[in-house]
Amino acid sequence: MIYRELGRTGYRVSQLGFGAMRLPMVGEGEAARVNRELAIPMLHRAFEAGVNYVDTAVGYCNQDSQRAVGEALVGWRDRIVLSTKNPEYNDEKVWWQNLEDSLERLRTDHIDIYNHHGINWERYSTSVEPKISQWMRKARDQGLIRHICASFHDSLENLIRIVDTGYVESITLQYNILDRKLEEGIAYAHAQGLGVVVMGPVAGGRLGTASPVLEGLLPQVKRVPDLALRFVLSNPNVTLALSGMSTLQQVEENIATASDSISLSADDQAAIVEHLERLKGMADLYCTGCGYCMPCPSGVRIP
Repeated sequence: MIYRELGRTGYRVSQLGFGAMRLPMVGEGEAARVNRELAIPMLHRAFEAGVNYVDTAVGYCNQDSQRAVGEALVGWRDRIVLSTKNPEYNDEKVWWQNLEDSLERLRTDHIDIYNHHGINWERYSTSVEPKISQWMRKARDQGLIRHICASFHDSLENLIRIVDTGYVESITLQYNILDRKLEEGIAYAHAQGLGVVVMGPVAGGRLGTASPVLEGLLPQVKRVPDLALRFVLSNPNVTLALSGMSTLQQVEENIATASDSISLSADDQAAIVEHLERLKGMADLYCTGCGYCMPCPSGVRIP
């Protein structure tokens, strides 16, 4: 496994992170839960291969992801950089309850990377800066969290504005072959000493399937997910790529890619960019598949 410095946090992290958003499930509807028999061996296999960064959140996997990750961390906690998120932006009592719940579910006394979930400039300026930042700093002073960070969903301009506040130490954001609009901001964040964690390197699974066009783009890369992950990791301003792995096969394939020091050359990247320019109209329709826009009041399955 190859490791990189996570900005000024001081952590040295694997360039492949385990995103615990798409763990295998069992059951249906509100009763659906993470399938421990499949998920925990997947997490352990990743840990054994050197993956030392895992990211989860309150609502992932029908609010069961944190519990499953906590079970998998037994015996591993001191070797893993643990990242989770708090989605609350209004009520202080709810914010602290989210933190307490996360600590209990994850079976830990502290969280290494604690993120404002889905920050944007409006949320930062109206909620985080005037009040929630005080709760974050208090939690850090109490030793409940180690580093104040954020996951980001906003424009390039507002990414730069948030970086310039100096408030967060690491930022998690979308970036992949189909979605490069934050590329300049990624370079800027890295230059300012922030860790840059990429979510959606295979575009929410959209780059996880076969594509004769993409598979023929670079002769040395035969699989589209491999191409997608290599594209993200070949950016020197990216610290790590989070992959929302849901099968053991995906874990094995991503470990192999992230353990290979061969990156994409400038000519390789130019070939990819040239191809995407020809398909720009389609690329602009990119959807992450995160489901944050749901439920639709008109019943439209938007993703």
